[in-house]
Amino acid sequence: MSFWSRLTGKSGSQKPQKLDYLSEALALERQGDYDAALTSYRLAMRDQPSNFKVLQNMAIAYTKIGQPEQAIRCYRGALAIEPKLAGAHYGLAFILLKRGDVSDAAYHLDAFLIDAPKSQEATRWVTHARDTLDALRTTGADATEPDPDGLAADDLVMDQPPEEVE
Repeated sequence: MSFWSRLTGKSGSQKPQKLDYLSEALALERQGDYDAALTSYRLAMRDQPSNFKVLQNMAIAYTKIGQPEQAIRCYRGALAIEPKLAGAHYGLAFILLKRGDVSDAAYHLDAFLIDAPKSQEATRWVTHARDTLDALRTTGADATEPDPDGLAADDLVMDQPPEEVE
């Protein structure tokens, strides 16, 4: 026990609390500070290297700051850990579609729809994915055309992915 600990009466066996980097990153992202959020996500990955939700959220942040290649890497990393991660399939599909990789985008839209979330909130994304996939298959149309609900493939970023992120 150190002199200071004895003087203040504090035990030297107190452990420092571990920071919750994921919660911190989500809060920073809500504030619009994506660079700081990415730093916290990286720290979260250091603590939990197989946390696919962190990778998915990193991908969303990279998309928001205009770094699609980094976003693709993160989405693919999340899918390597959790192959049925619907939000990662959705996000990856629209990034790939935007850069012209139609067949790979269609694969990920299919994968999203196979395991699509069933919540009322997710209906918007399920409808958008289904309409986009139908357009790709039937007409080969430019998937950046708006759908009837006013959504477009340019809506790459969801406010909240179909899965729970926290």
